[in-house]
Amino acid sequence: MSEERFGEFVLVRRHGPVAELVLDRPKVMNAVSTEMARSLAGACAALAGDREARVVVLTSSHERAFCVGADLKERNSFTDAELVRQRPVARGAYTGVLELPMPTIAAVHGFALGGGFELALACDLIVADRTAVVGLPEVSVGVIPGGGGTQLLPRRVGAARAAELIFTARRVEAAEAAGLGLVDQVVEEGRDREEALALGARIAANSPVGLRAAKRALRLGHGLDLRAGLEVEDAAWRAVAFSGDRAEGVAAFNDKRKPQWPGE
Repeated sequence: MSEERFGEFVLVRRHGPVAELVLDRPKVMNAVSTEMARSLAGACAALAGDREARVVVLTSSHERAFCVGADLKERNSFTDAELVRQRPVARGAYTGVLELPMPTIAAVHGFALGGGFELALACDLIVADRTAVVGLPEVSVGVIPGGGGTQLLPRRVGAARAAELIFTARRVEAAEAAGLGLVDQVVEEGRDREEALALGARIAANSPVGLRAAKRALRLGHGLDLRAGLEVEDAAWRAVAFSGDRAEGVAAFNDKRKPQWPGE
């Protein structure tokens, strides 16, 4: 297993075709500072261009928290001008995760609040352990979810449920979160990382070309009417239909063997 650090607070570990993107600022429960946001964006840019990474799993090095959101102590020190300058840097971290071209899984335990939950929402799937507490409490401190929460949450749970959660700023524990669809799977305490990596490995066994194209179709087609969505799907199908992966997949099926994906 290899490791690569991006700045002081972000780490990428390699588990074969699964890349683990680690939030590593444990002294402050992974509160996202400007430096950490910049590093997270840099790590995502590197992963987006890495053809060896078939799946990304977003994890935390803190034992009791995934991420508590923006570093409010740092924010409190900003002038208005500094806050304006910092905004694109902060956005870059969230969009970096959101725009990763391969399937992404968040492994959540403990607190995933505000920007922390938005990082999880930017992933395709969320695996949480029983200690997880999620929420978007931004209106309780005079702002709004600004890392994609007002757009990503209703896409998960519907407009009215998202409005209730955002307007009340309430925190939701794991069992209720699963029932509401805020997370996709709840596992035993301390097992979120292992289960997310295992799920990542199962996904990574499939065609990397197919996985990226399927994600692209899912993301681009969401919210379109059916006819337009089917055109998005057709374009994604055409992108993979003549690929090396498609040829290998069909040949391996007919030969009753495990495919050796060329990834192109």
